[in-house]
Amino acid sequence: MVVRRSRSALLACTAFLALGLATPSFAQTAPQNEKGTGEAASGESATNLKPIVVKSKGKATKDVLADSPTASQTTAKDIDDKQISRIEDLGRSTEVGVGFNRTTGGVNIRGLGDDRVLTTIDGIKVPFLLDASRDSDGGINSFDFNALSSVDVVRGADSSRGGSSALGGAFVLRTLEPEDLITPGSTWGGVFKFGYNGDDRSIGGSAAVAERINNTAVLFQGGYTHGHELENNGDVGGYSTKRTEANPADYNQRSGLFKIRQYTDIGTFGITAEHYNKDKETDLMTLQSPAGNFRPGNYNGTDNVERNRVSFDYKYEAESADSLLDTANAVFYWQNLLRETGTDGYRYTSVIGDYSRLNDLKDSSIGFNGNASKSFDTGGLHHTVTFGLDTSFDKTSQYSAGKDSCSNPRWRATCAFLHTNQSDMPNVDGKRVGAFINDKIEFGSSNVSLTPGLRFDWYDYSPKNTPAYRDSANYKGLPAGQSDTHISPSLRAAYEPQQNVEIYAQWAMAFRAPNASELYVNYGVPGGYVSYGNPDLKPETSNGIEIGTNLGDDDFGGHVGAFYNKYKNFIDTLNYRDVTGTYPLGITEYFNRANVRMFGVEVNAHKKFDNGIHVKGSLAYVNGKDSDTGQWINSVAPAKAAFTVGYAADVWGTDLTFVTAAREAKKTGDTLQTPAYGIFDLTGWWEPEQVKGLSIRGGIYNIFNKTYYDALNSPSYSGTLAQPASYYSEPGRTFKLTLTQKF
Repeated sequence: MVVRRSRSALLACTAFLALGLATPSFAQTAPQNEKGTGEAASGESATNLKPIVVKSKGKATKDVLADSPTASQTTAKDIDDKQISRIEDLGRSTEVGVGFNRTTGGVNIRGLGDDRVLTTIDGIKVPFLLDASRDSDGGINSFDFNALSSVDVVRGADSSRGGSSALGGAFVLRTLEPEDLITPGSTWGGVFKFGYNGDDRSIGGSAAVAERINNTAVLFQGGYTHGHELENNGDVGGYSTKRTEANPADYNQRSGLFKIRQYTDIGTFGITAEHYNKDKETDLMTLQSPAGNFRPGNYNGTDNVERNRVSFDYKYEAESADSLLDTANAVFYWQNLLRETGTDGYRYTSVIGDYSRLNDLKDSSIGFNGNASKSFDTGGLHHTVTFGLDTSFDKTSQYSAGKDSCSNPRWRATCAFLHTNQSDMPNVDGKRVGAFINDKIEFGSSNVSLTPGLRFDWYDYSPKNTPAYRDSANYKGLPAGQSDTHISPSLRAAYEPQQNVEIYAQWAMAFRAPNASELYVNYGVPGGYVSYGNPDLKPETSNGIEIGTNLGDDDFGGHVGAFYNKYKNFIDTLNYRDVTGTYPLGITEYFNRANVRMFGVEVNAHKKFDNGIHVKGSLAYVNGKDSDTGQWINSVAPAKAAFTVGYAADVWGTDLTFVTAAREAKKTGDTLQTPAYGIFDLTGWWEPEQVKGLSIRGGIYNIFNKTYYDALNSPSYSGTLAQPASYYSEPGRTFKLTLTQKF
């Protein structure tokens, strides 16, 4: 059974909160050389600190990937204000065009998800792990929002800077830096957060502190959350196929971040260590029945994700135009990402006895990523050249451990489908090298610019045999490796007729290399079924155009954009009958779709009035089909919009948001066609003047307790629903409360 530990977590977090609120709210300031007596006055022991420069009025410095008119940024302040704790929350507040598939664990931008969206954290690529045999997918969400300084969403198929996977766009994350916590004139700073989230009844807290000593700064950040299953709006309990309530679950999420920065005249050198882990245990009541093979209380699921990295960082910003470079950034890193899923229980009717599975998929990488820029003039042209290089060496491995009450030999009679304690693919060594350059050319005082860009990518996959792979039921030898190159050009034109008005048009190409599982999975057994990878898969490619405009500033502005993309060699799966009879239950194999096209529009606008009232709205629409068959692309979500009206005074404010989505198009094999919906969220905040640095935020989400469905998280398999429809619904009315204390 699932063990619940919310009481102890609540007591621990409450004690932590009490300590935080009891601490005086102040920041230590550097000694000042003012007139007086003693050593401080004479300057003999006073320390002159090199000032920490906080750029862009507290906004995080943009990643080179996010330097695009199609990018939008969610800052740490936005994350706090909107009570964002999961990727899904972005799509409900600041980024309506962003979705998250909880089944695959992938981000969705412009109708494409998983490894068709490039995800980076501090310039390091976070790989999407695809387990084509046992569903240990994901890993993209292996971070804590409380540890972030910004989230940049870059829309559009453009590999001219980021390389492989940027077919839908890029999800660019930046973690906290010491200067995010240390205010000018201070030598230390910190923030403590405590929160309750009603949609999974989670309680958690985080703390971050940074201190600067002379020209050295150190940051520590850590967080812990204990929660349960994500609620739906079902109301039928019990077991088996009639249950509509979510299966009970417990999870623990832990994160830690350490940074040390050394400020010098030739740049900032640093070391970063990061850890994230989330482990979840679920009582699989929907798969249990009093007389079935799995009985109540004897069948549980496991779902874990863990990511660790250590990096050496460098950042340089020139203080003089005569410098060889204006900016430079570099990171050497080691990163390890692990996904684990499994089940354990006891069988009562078939293969009677103890049963367990623990499936893991791991990616370990060592790499480098760097870029630099330089501005100069040639005649009447002003150039800003940006160039970069990244390379990595990856090792991908998969293994399924398990236990069955079967006698040898394996894969015979009643145990024919119980293949475990094996690898369903070889280990794969991957190598990747990419280099890019682009030049923003401004034509005198015409306010017209042209930015050509070009990137070269090379990748190589080398499968390696292992005893666990040779021991699989369907082993037929080691498949061939794959190596390829790709050129990704782009061209952007922009015109700024006046300040805070930009009109742009862009053409760009993008690509995605096949991942190891798509190439090499071999899962199945003769006499049953099989799932094959395809070592001959071609990389996916895209060719697209976009036009749009960015208007105004933080007080009054907006964005309008339209895009059209064509994709070649779109990787998908095909199920077919085995005419030889070797696999009578069928064959699943990866193949390339010849032609896919997508188009869409994105609109957002905002306005702040002098009386404190503010309004904003946003809309995202994507249409995606197979150009040859007319089939809808399953990862494309229906049109979605959000409209907010609110009021903000000096110490308090409130927002009312209406979120709506259109009905889902009828897709081939789509078991549940999600209907249109509209829900209301009400949030508010208060910053009491009596406690400096304290802010309290609360929210009521889905005020009217409406039953609605997210198309990305609804069943998309053929056949009938395994559970009643309401089992797949999103949470009903829920509450959030967060307290933040800054020092």
